[in-house]
Amino acid sequence: MHRITRRSLLTGAGAAALAACTTRRPAPLTVDSVGAGVTASPTPVPPVTVNTATGPVLVPGEPLRVVVLDTDALDSALTLGITPVGAALPAGDSGFPDYWPASRTAGIRPVGPAGAPDLAAVRALRPDLILSNQARDGDRYEQLRELAPTVLTQTSGAPWKADFQLHARALNREEAAAAFVGSYQRHVNQVTQALSAAKLSGRKVSLVRFVEGGGIRLYGRQSFPGTVLADAQVARPDAQNVDHSDVEIPPDQLAKADGDLLLYATYGDPARAGTTAVLAGPAWQTLSAVKAHRAFPVDDQLWFQGIGYTGANFMLDELQRFLGA
Repeated sequence: MHRITRRSLLTGAGAAALAACTTRRPAPLTVDSVGAGVTASPTPVPPVTVNTATGPVLVPGEPLRVVVLDTDALDSALTLGITPVGAALPAGDSGFPDYWPASRTAGIRPVGPAGAPDLAAVRALRPDLILSNQARDGDRYEQLRELAPTVLTQTSGAPWKADFQLHARALNREEAAAAFVGSYQRHVNQVTQALSAAKLSGRKVSLVRFVEGGGIRLYGRQSFPGTVLADAQVARPDAQNVDHSDVEIPPDQLAKADGDLLLYATYGDPARAGTTAVLAGPAWQTLSAVKAHRAFPVDDQLWFQGIGYTGANFMLDELQRFLGA
């Protein structure tokens, strides 16, 4: 574990400074930490109507007790300085993403797995706003809206930037959101220029995920990590340079996972996800990225679940480091 450096990710009127205050395995990174919580303003803010995937929803003008039911909403809320009172996490995760400091997630109450939250646990938290998406919770929307105003995006993943804007409107954090967007774009420009100067932009980066119960997946352009790589103008292997989120491949097609740089992660138990067997097998050892020592494990909760601006900023730093720029 290497201690990350402290630096600001955000400057601009109306937005709080971000202080890096966490640790991560690979290298110096940045993380935003807008604040540990939200307090009510002296003058009550009137409710507002936001346009969601299910239609217009009237939400509190200043929500104080927010429950998030997927990882994208978790990143949005924390990025915008709101610590949810409750959160659902993927069933294969043992805890909250460690790209966030423990101090930011310590007060969040787990409310069951994403896609199957414990509604009684959600009710007990007395939320005044619930954030999720139709892919996860569309079939229980009516139950959720009885607990609190519920804002759903259509899905998560590739449309994360638009989803963040909807989250920001629902959380009354649009000014801060605009500052984060600008900060991210500056970061993208810095990484892109560094890769170009080092003549690394043409290196093809492969994204591979071993999923317990879901096999070996290659990630295309229409995925969260795929969009971040596209922002940095990084090339992709032919099998992944497609307008799809991901495709599952059998072990005998592992050659499609090759690239100049190969980044792989595991969701769930490595043995049951197949990671252990594949990495020990001959097909993996014949990949050019493996033979060149250019295959690296990455954090699944960051690269594939950290769907938001804080996760993306971390990924840009890791990408630049892995490529050696």
